[in-house]
Amino acid sequence: MVNKRLAPPAAVNEEAAGGDGLAIARYLGAELREKRLAHGLTIAEVSKLAGISRGMLSKIENGQCATSLDTLHRLARALGLSLSALFRDVDMIEGNAQLVRAGEGMEVVRRGTRSGHTYRLLAYDQGPEKLFEPFLISLDDASEVFPTFQHPGTELIYMLQGRMTYRHGNETYEIGPGDTLTFRGDVPHGPEVLSDTPTLFLAIIIYGRGRE
Repeated sequence: MVNKRLAPPAAVNEEAAGGDGLAIARYLGAELREKRLAHGLTIAEVSKLAGISRGMLSKIENGQCATSLDTLHRLARALGLSLSALFRDVDMIEGNAQLVRAGEGMEVVRRGTRSGHTYRLLAYDQGPEKLFEPFLISLDDASEVFPTFQHPGTELIYMLQGRMTYRHGNETYEIGPGDTLTFRGDVPHGPEVLSDTPTLFLAIIIYGRGRE
């Protein structure tokens, strides 16, 4: 894996320095600097241990120059690392997770939403096509008449608190904490009776291709 990124056998490919080569040089430099500081060593101390100049080590740490595998090996050894450990995360895919803190989900209004009905969207799909929508739903009026919903895709409900009767088409289901109900979204559905309030549940709508 390393040889795909490095020019054989001596140095980081200088022709690639404008693309992947530059990114790798910066990554390796940052790793070396981080490990040096973690050990409480100065540039002068590491350069002496590795047998290179302080100026060269400074350029390497700042990703400003290509360097040979031999030099990288000596630097890694001076810092108590193996070459494999130094290159371990070179090809790691960049993370792009979305974190929504407790209570920070965007509150949305759906058809039939009334006082005491809270629909909190827990993730915001940023792609060109909506793939899913996760809601945290709170209902606390047991006497309410609820609307029915229809939408594309599949919906999954996971009960967290309370009990309710949920209608899907001409069937009803009694569900309580820990129960999961999964159904087609294009069939009319919705809460029918809240038998124990407040009612709190996760509703995840997964959009996708229609049924064949």
